[in-house]
Amino acid sequence: MTRQKIQIKKIDNTAARQVTFSKRRRGLFKKAHELSTLCDAEIALVVFSATGKLFEYSSTSTGQVIERRNLQSEGSHRLDPLPSLELQLELGTYATLSKELAEKTRELRWLKGEELQGLDLEELQNIEKLLEGGLRRVTESKDELFFKEISTLQSKGAELMEENKQLKQQTENFPRVVQAVVAQQGQPSEPIAGIRSSADPPQGYNYNADISLRLGLPFPNS
Repeated sequence: MTRQKIQIKKIDNTAARQVTFSKRRRGLFKKAHELSTLCDAEIALVVFSATGKLFEYSSTSTGQVIERRNLQSEGSHRLDPLPSLELQLELGTYATLSKELAEKTRELRWLKGEELQGLDLEELQNIEKLLEGGLRRVTESKDELFFKEISTLQSKGAELMEENKQLKQQTENFPRVVQAVVAQQGQPSEPIAGIRSSADPPQGYNYNADISLRLGLPFPNS
């Protein structure tokens, strides 16, 4: 059964027209990307929907392609001499670098989950492999850093334990050090007999004596 040829005319149904626009636009952009990749061509597409929404695709930069087109158009109206070989090489190098930059930017957007519309199953699988490889490398770097931090903490813990051991030994030896110092200075460890403190009461002091303070007029002189 042959496929029925679609008549090219405006689609009256708004919903069907929007669906067809979305499918045809993705197909158009995909074909432009394939042409740019296969033939190393510099391509720019600018599409406005019926609602005025802008869609664009460029193998390098839309503005750069339009600027190049304008320069080409101006050059065709003037009898300017051809650019030098050095200038042509510079322009070719610039175009190549711009294309590579645009490709890397597009790949970065894909890795971020953006602009995935229009990609086939093989392209999505390749992006998935890139993400898995990047995630594996990130995990390995994280584990390596984690183990380094553990090793550093273990070293610090061993140093603190050694310092604690030394302090404990010094604390245990402190009484013996004090006794040795006292022995060297010749100071007795017991109080000397016969030396009484100034705060002690005098000998024969009556602790039961009545001590009181009486207030009154003084006795008259006789």
